[in-house]
Amino acid sequence: MEVEYQPTSLKDVLIEMKDISELMVDLAYSAILFESRDIAGEVGNLEEIMNRHVYQARISAMLGARRVEEAESMSGLLQIAESAERISNSASEVAKLILKGAKFPQKLRDALPAAEEVTARVEVQNGSVLDGQTLGEVKLQSRSGMRVIAIRRGNGWIYDPDKYSRVAAGDILLAKGLEAGIPPFRIMAGVVQEAKREAAKAGCVDDLDRAVALMIEMKNLSELAVGLAYTSLLFTNEDVAQQVVALDEKMEDMRYQFDLWVLEAAKRIENVEYLRGLLYLSSFAETISGAASAIAEVLLRDIEVPPVFRMIVRESDEIITHLTVEEGSALSGRSLKEASLATVTGMVVLAVKRGGERWKYRPGRDERLHAGDRIIAKGRRDGEERLASLCSGENT
Repeated sequence: MEVEYQPTSLKDVLIEMKDISELMVDLAYSAILFESRDIAGEVGNLEEIMNRHVYQARISAMLGARRVEEAESMSGLLQIAESAERISNSASEVAKLILKGAKFPQKLRDALPAAEEVTARVEVQNGSVLDGQTLGEVKLQSRSGMRVIAIRRGNGWIYDPDKYSRVAAGDILLAKGLEAGIPPFRIMAGVVQEAKREAAKAGCVDDLDRAVALMIEMKNLSELAVGLAYTSLLFTNEDVAQQVVALDEKMEDMRYQFDLWVLEAAKRIENVEYLRGLLYLSSFAETISGAASAIAEVLLRDIEVPPVFRMIVRESDEIITHLTVEEGSALSGRSLKEASLATVTGMVVLAVKRGGERWKYRPGRDERLHAGDRIIAKGRRDGEERLASLCSGENT
């Protein structure tokens, strides 16, 4: 299909590329979790849109660089665009695999809800808080911590809905967030909380169990790497950029171990077709972390990051913020679990720094915050406002 250049802002194109690549990753994992060819098909549709944006970005960059200094800035932005393209291409490969009928172990689908950021599906009930309201009116993400990535209405899907998207009884919502956000999300939809599945019995761990557990860890780390990569450029922080590179190097070691466990599992499984999809997923996670590393390298290689980059990150669907916990604030002296940040603000804390200590990445729910601590978090803008209020001690 021929693509024609349409005069547009490079900033707007890069915002779209960032949002689409992140949505494609979420939908690819959702397609696996819910065994949905429809969702996988949408990933393919988004790839076509991404290809058009890649073309627009390249042309806009060439037209906008008139001097060497401008060309250097453009090269950094193009490297970021290429990283988003790599992520989207890899997500598309996973989707194609699903459309071809590839199978994934049930153990993987059982384990995906245990990832740091999970995907949940609920049907909106008649008369519920969500029935007849827009996502913005009910402040779904800031109240539950879950971000709706798709709405199924009848036989059709609405992907990447915004705050003006209206929800109705019978709609099926796919949402992403921390596990703690699932109960309030279900309550808002009017769904009775399901009983938790009985945990697997101890002592029955085999090579496939180990591979699946490692796959979940690879998913978590790859998504963390992307968030930290944008953070490093946004705040010109080389320490964070170095952490992204370290995560990518760790990912290579994890994939080596992962492949070994999958091959060992193949000796004891009759239908190895279920393992092929796992091998593709390890490549998927590694590609994401590699793309994140390429974004961080823009800073580490001293390539100029133009001011427009801040606008790109701050105007995308999921923003990144950097806040300080003040003395006497609602967060001072409380753990992340006690503060229920995920459900109260909808923000995911990526890192915490205390005084002269190094950044602590992926802080656990028992991590206690103190006055003076600096927080890096990602989420929606209204969630950032709520988090800023909690950090400053304003009445909520």
